Amino acid sequence: MGNTITREFSFAGIITVIAVALAAWYGHYTGGWERAFNDMLLVLVLGIMEISLSFDNAVINASVLKNMSAKWQQRFLVWGILIAVVGMRLIFPILIVALSAGLGFIEVGKLALSNPEQYALELEKASVTISAFGGVFLLMVALNYFIDTEKDEHWLMPESRLAGLARVEAVQIVIAMLALMGVTFFLVPIEQRLTALAAGIVGLLIYLAVNALGGLFDVDNMAARAGAAGFASFLYLEVLDASFSLDGVIGAFAITKEIVIIAAGLAIGAVFVRSITLFLVHQGTLSQYRFLEHGAHYGIFALSLIMLYTMSGAHVPEFITGLIGVAFIVASILSSLAANRRGGTAS
Repeated sequence: MGNTITREFSFAGIITVIAVALAAWYGHYTGGWERAFNDMLLVLVLGIMEISLSFDNAVINASVLKNMSAKWQQRFLVWGILIAVVGMRLIFPILIVALSAGLGFIEVGKLALSNPEQYALELEKASVTISAFGGVFLLMVALNYFIDTEKDEHWLMPESRLAGLARVEAVQIVIAMLALMGVTFFLVPIEQRLTALAAGIVGLLIYLAVNALGGLFDVDNMAARAGAAGFASFLYLEVLDASFSLDGVIGAFAITKEIVIIAAGLAIGAVFVRSITLFLVHQGTLSQYRFLEHGAHYGIFALSLIMLYTMSGAHVPEFITGLIGVAFIVASILSSLAANRRGGTAS
């Protein structure tokens, strides 16, 4: 076990050391040793926050990654890290601000570095777009898991009833659209409703497109098209990560406005989430803890509802969001252990 932990988390440890060192250098360069120490602590806090917010993401990642080849698992760790850190937690928020504010990408990038408070304000203005996109995408992830005729093992009572809804074709899409429209017309200010609807529909369409792409590669032809199937799963994981990370990026500005510190802290979280994912796969944890995947999807469902709720302009503290996900994970693990001792299953 010790060697396994060292192998899976050594890379994350190296990135953590580099990120903390970067924060120390940046803090000392901009404000002396006191600022350097403060920035080091902020980076660690942001890293812990990102891990707590995305632990259920790691479980879902593992459920997809276990069916991918070793080559694509490695690509998920290497390429996925670059996309997650540079793309989703740095470039993508800048792109969203640029589109929402009608500014140029380079202009917003300079704004993030030279005037982080104004950048944070512009990112906050784009929160409706972010929440609608991420909320609908994550809601579809949860609904597609629970509303499934092939799902024969249930953890909590609502699951068996939800599974029965699968007899109604495309019911997940109907539920997601009703949720989006209800929140939009009852909670979102009238001047932002069109933006909210458009962003939510984009989130739905991207989910359907990625899901359809994965469905092209059936089990019988998997060996012949393993590369394409691996790419489809990789793409799904990256979009899923984007939906999780955007909420975390906005929340990070409640802790600090320095984009360099935010990027370093969230990078630590992103790398650890991927290391946790690989650890779960290689240890076969999903099969050992039969309800772990259920708990993760309940966490995702809760996060999707929170994101949709925040379209109203309300703020839910990040520690509450993180605690909800962790609570479902812990409860599912305890239930799994109890079921294993009984030698039975729950329904």
